[in-house]
Amino acid sequence: MAFTAKDVVTLRERTGCGMMDCKKALTEANGDIDKAIEILREKGLAAAAKKAGRIAAEGLVVTYTDDNNVSVILEVNSETDFVANNVDFQNFCNDLAKTIALTKPSSVEELLEKKYLDGDLTVADVLREKILVIGENIKIRRFEIFEGVVQTYIHGGGRIGVMVKFSTTDDIASNPLFKEFAKDIAMQVAAAMPLYNKKEDVPAEVLDKEREILKAQAINEGKPEAIAEKMVAGRIQKYYKENCLVEQLFIKNNDITVTQYTNDIAKQLGGSIDIVKFVRFEKGEGLQKREDDFAAEVARMTK
Repeated sequence: MAFTAKDVVTLRERTGCGMMDCKKALTEANGDIDKAIEILREKGLAAAAKKAGRIAAEGLVVTYTDDNNVSVILEVNSETDFVANNVDFQNFCNDLAKTIALTKPSSVEELLEKKYLDGDLTVADVLREKILVIGENIKIRRFEIFEGVVQTYIHGGGRIGVMVKFSTTDDIASNPLFKEFAKDIAMQVAAAMPLYNKKEDVPAEVLDKEREILKAQAINEGKPEAIAEKMVAGRIQKYYKENCLVEQLFIKNNDITVTQYTNDIAKQLGGSIDIVKFVRFEKGEGLQKREDDFAAEVARMTK
């Protein structure tokens, strides 16, 4: 498979490697960017690429929690940040999150058929109307619903959204100390970008691929295969510490892990706390941003 100069630039942006290294890796990978990333990592030239990839599209991430402890995180994309800053667009996103909490759809396709805010129009009807009025394509990209003890957090005016679910003993959730703790954990997810909650959540195929890459790294460093195998075990522990939330160092105090912080707060409150799961949305992650031809735009304006 052939590759273009743009592919080289994309690989460089995702790995931070030099242009020539990226070109060689793409050649070796027959133009497959994900395979090229693996090759660069095996050579020790690139760190692990996060699943998000390149952040590109515009839009907004919003969260909402109703009186029945149903919480929603939602991403809606627009073509420009101008529209994302439009009050009408923002109100649409917030009302859409309320609709999701009310109707609990299982997919975006199902959501489009639901009644918007329990009214007469469907979400699809209102979406078409917004596209006509605002004058840009608007896409409902994704959402998640959590129920129970949940903390939500929005960073950067809707650029990043986080939702974390906890399991606690009675009455802890209403304590101000727990609320402060829950917000700290949501901020941890926003800042540290964990991929998984616990070690057990890492899929076997992901670990197998990671071991394969780490072993290739060690061998490329000149280590004998037997030594390389032992090095992989230690480096897998490092992978857990970087990518699993409860294993990460706590961002507000690097002397303790998130697990240690959680246990400390639980002890202070005289109960138990477990981080059940989380979701982190970053506006436009993995989407390609629209690239307007500036010269063509000027030409259209001057006709």
